[in-house]
Amino acid sequence: MIAIIDYNAGNITSVARALAALGRDFIITDDTKLLDSATHVIFPGVGAAGEAMDYLRKKELDAWLKSCYHTGKPIMGICLGTQIILNASEENDTQCIGLVSGLTKRFPEQWDAEGARLKIPHMGWNGISLRREHPVFAGLNTASEYYFVHSYYPAPSDKSAVLATTDYGITFCSAIAMKNLVAVQFHPEKSGRPGLQILKNFCDWRGNE
Repeated sequence: MIAIIDYNAGNITSVARALAALGRDFIITDDTKLLDSATHVIFPGVGAAGEAMDYLRKKELDAWLKSCYHTGKPIMGICLGTQIILNASEENDTQCIGLVSGLTKRFPEQWDAEGARLKIPHMGWNGISLRREHPVFAGLNTASEYYFVHSYYPAPSDKSAVLATTDYGITFCSAIAMKNLVAVQFHPEKSGRPGLQILKNFCDWRGNE
């Protein structure tokens, strides 16, 4: 059973639809007892870091995620669920969960790349460059693109945690992998076949590289 953490953030329904398309059994819940019974946990979301952390603390889900990480259960973060696994976020000057050391940073307000002004949020399709092999990214075409929509990006202080990077004016971390945790800044549930392959791989993953 796959559990999707419900913490009052957007886009959770899209993840549920993707899992349904893969034929996977899942629940959407903020009940830690039900989360304990799951084999895998997905931590997705769209929204603001401050509001998300307020809800997580209220439901004690921040502490549960720390405990879950140490048990070795496979965890996947998506978008906001990736940003708030770090120590802090520049969005709302928010203290976050701290599963991974580092800071979630905001893109510069304005800058030019090759003579063209880039828009913030970064929205649309873009590629990734894998730093190393990982079971959750197995079987993917290196030319595949994924759907992004974000104004902030994760910046782990431990560079060994960076699984993939993406270029958008700057080169930023677009995927993190540490032990039983994998987290992506893009939306696999909105990224067509390559995104579904990532979700399928995660559901089959045992939580180690």
